[in-house]
Amino acid sequence: MASSLHLHHHLSSAALRRRLSPETSLSSRHSLSPLQFTIPSARTALTRRHRLTRASIHVVDDRIVEKEDQHAINGKRVLRVGVICGGPSAERGISLNSARSVIDHIQGDDLHVSCYYIDSNLNSFAISTAQVYSNTPTDFDFKLESLAQAFQSLTDFAEHLAASVDIVFPVIHGRFGEDGGIQEILEKSNVPFVGTQSNDCRKAFDKYDASLELNREGFITVPNFVLQGSDFDASGLSKWFSRNELDIDTGKVVVKPTRAGSSIGVTVAYGVSDSLKKAREIVSEGIDDKVIVEIFLEGGSEFTAIVLDVGSGSDCEPIVLLPTEVELQTHGDVDKSEKDAIFNYRRKYLPTQQVAYHTPPRFPIDVIHHIREGASILFKRLGLRDFARIDGWFLPSSTLGSSILDDKFGKSKFGTIIFTDINLISGMEQTSFLFQQASKVGFSHSNILRTIIQRACLRYPHLARFSSGLIPSGKSRLMSSQQTEKSPPHEPLQKAFVIFGGSTSERQVSLMSGTNVWLNLRASADLEVTPCMLAPAYNANLDSPNIDLSSMTVWSLPYSLVLRHTTEEVLDACIEAIEPDRAAVTSLLRKQVTDDLMEGLQKHSWFSGFDLSDEIPRNYSLEEWIRLAKEVGATVFIAVHGGIGEDGTLQSLLEAQGVPYTGPGVKASKTCMDKVATSLSLENLSDSGVLTINKDVRRKDDLISMPVFSIWNELTSKLQCKTLCVKPARDGCSTGVARLCSSDDLAVYVKALEDCLLRIPPNSFSKAHGMIEMPNPPPDLLIFEPFIETDEIIISSRSTNVSKHGLLWEGHSRWIEVTVGVIGSRGSMRSLTPSITVKESGDILSLEEKFQGGTGINLTPPPLSIMSNEALLKCKERIELIANTLELEGFSRIDAFVNADSGEVLIIEVNTVPGMTPSTVLIHQALAEEPPMYPHSFFRSLFDLASERIM
Repeated sequence: MASSLHLHHHLSSAALRRRLSPETSLSSRHSLSPLQFTIPSARTALTRRHRLTRASIHVVDDRIVEKEDQHAINGKRVLRVGVICGGPSAERGISLNSARSVIDHIQGDDLHVSCYYIDSNLNSFAISTAQVYSNTPTDFDFKLESLAQAFQSLTDFAEHLAASVDIVFPVIHGRFGEDGGIQEILEKSNVPFVGTQSNDCRKAFDKYDASLELNREGFITVPNFVLQGSDFDASGLSKWFSRNELDIDTGKVVVKPTRAGSSIGVTVAYGVSDSLKKAREIVSEGIDDKVIVEIFLEGGSEFTAIVLDVGSGSDCEPIVLLPTEVELQTHGDVDKSEKDAIFNYRRKYLPTQQVAYHTPPRFPIDVIHHIREGASILFKRLGLRDFARIDGWFLPSSTLGSSILDDKFGKSKFGTIIFTDINLISGMEQTSFLFQQASKVGFSHSNILRTIIQRACLRYPHLARFSSGLIPSGKSRLMSSQQTEKSPPHEPLQKAFVIFGGSTSERQVSLMSGTNVWLNLRASADLEVTPCMLAPAYNANLDSPNIDLSSMTVWSLPYSLVLRHTTEEVLDACIEAIEPDRAAVTSLLRKQVTDDLMEGLQKHSWFSGFDLSDEIPRNYSLEEWIRLAKEVGATVFIAVHGGIGEDGTLQSLLEAQGVPYTGPGVKASKTCMDKVATSLSLENLSDSGVLTINKDVRRKDDLISMPVFSIWNELTSKLQCKTLCVKPARDGCSTGVARLCSSDDLAVYVKALEDCLLRIPPNSFSKAHGMIEMPNPPPDLLIFEPFIETDEIIISSRSTNVSKHGLLWEGHSRWIEVTVGVIGSRGSMRSLTPSITVKESGDILSLEEKFQGGTGINLTPPPLSIMSNEALLKCKERIELIANTLELEGFSRIDAFVNADSGEVLIIEVNTVPGMTPSTVLIHQALAEEPPMYPHSFFRSLFDLASERIM
């Protein structure tokens, strides 16, 4: 019988072992490299008080420390910003991503950030910046009692904020964050905050109430019907269908919660019965008890627009940035549900080819003007403040009755414009609409966020002085005093090329990794960082198994073109940017927006202009790009997963020209890319406690042509197992990996290969699993190996009526799965602290759990209740033995099974270009170092290792 094993004692002890001076600001720690970081003699004390005294408790890294109320850092009065994330909605994981992005880009010597978290039960906590880098709320929910400081009530929390911060930046999406909940609490305690007041939030957040308000304000709205209460009004809904000329049995509608943000629970339904069924599902899943049914807008194009308030004091002066068109895409033969796709949660936050964005929209200029004008009017009439995102639809030929449109805003000669959703706290992930649209008109991440904060300060007279005291937003850059001394203004900046993309199935994750690396390296004042995308020629066939190396090109990208979800979207944006007619339209619209912004912002002393220029992308052959890197003395940071980025090809080309690069060399890259070769290289280490897994390699064509039952019997007999794990032989670790428990499962997998499916739907096999993204094109070679059984690790939480957060682990097999980063020079690689990754949907990690922020659970370090310190130390020694045997250098990630008692390591694979997304486990492990390495420092350290290598 499983027992609940709590980590309270272990984690508290770990917290007590570390010391950091309370005088050390987060801003200075955020930008120091590990070599510059020293630990002063500290006067820190861990407190277990249930209630915080005003301005006396601060969270530093993962400890709670007492300190005096600091109104100055390094003798200078700074603006103290409290970032609040989490919340009770299903979007609280995305809230963590947004908060992480905000903190990354506003932190500086002139601005101090404190972090706070609201859990699903509205309990409030002071947390460390390090905790914000957890992948999910679940990552640290069960650690809160030992790593965070709880407040007795929300009132106590607000009192603390009133004394400890100058202004709050709420980054809670959905319920409690956008419905006026947190705003009302702050208002009652007179705590200044960014964003709209509580009463106006309430009116705008509820989709049904907002539609009534929009109608009263003279805007066209989508016909809708609200379902609420314990017994839905089926009769009323039927009459509504008839009144809107919808077939009662098949009429297509959109069903969505009224108070759950812009994407949670949104679905398509057909007819009254299906609508009621899906409405009940929304209620039963606890998403909302009030559901709205809307007409499905056939033939329409969805858009979204960021509105920025550039007024002073209580005067509202909204300026709408360049809107974005949201294009949903289908590929090949898809079922009806896919063709009726909507912009839901998965499409919004996962890097798949199911959606593309166009900024500005491909609408007539007159329509774009109408969208900007309408969003501006709405912002002002609804009483919104500082910034917001307003979504809507453009229908070239409206199906709505023309008689109801004549006197409404939104009617134009080109079609109808309908505003549908008001987002009071827009998503702020790295590639969110806020940053896409802001960068298109000249704002960097830091510039737009600081502009929003500075605008909010103007509403509070006692904070107005900070507007002139902050670093001018157009020049803000994370910069430590050490970096300033190291790189005087007259010294040329060191060149860094960050390359990502490629042609493998992992190219979308590579884009996420490269974007994250680029943004982090930009924080170094002595670097000039250029984002570069490796891509096949524009007309190349990506379905071809072999793409000619000579046809590969590299795009040097301007800032705004990097902020996309897919490489295809980036490539299309590059082509658009250099197409004369499209470029002319974009330039015209950009000038109109920037002129509007300058007219409003130039009256503010803190605004010194935009910090991004209107550049065009440049295209090079791969050979030309490498020559360019050599000419300018650039170091290349490789973030290309799989293919030529990981098999030694790109490394060989760079070495031939003497261009330094990150990660292992040619030989190690080539070996580790081939999972069979990796095992063979390590098979002589068994006496040292390093074990390998037996493998069988099969050709895809043979799998398709031979009887599945015979193949299954051969494999299970040869590998002496009942359950198999299948994976591409020379691809990365994130696609095409599945557990097969029977010949029927193998048949499903082979059929997916034969049909070139982009994904295998959840629970297609006999054992439950999540969505499996498949390699595209399908791999020629596949590896089969025994599936290693490990005991399930379950995170218990208050939501499951467990009194305290803890772990449930039976530990029968004694084997656990870990992933661990290694870092250093060749021959002296050292292991970071391993992480146990807990799977949430079956036995194989889904793409979401690996790379989408807001999902997946990582335990760093492995809890003492599972693995002793002695076993952990032996594990790290064996990981280092593996790394040095394979001649790794720079950094890599090793995935393995580890015996919890002996520390023996059973190697799974080695990734020489591991994921470097904002939620990568490598960041968790870097933060667990002594002293902690924050992302800016971590990625800079990896870059420096590359710059110093001897070619």
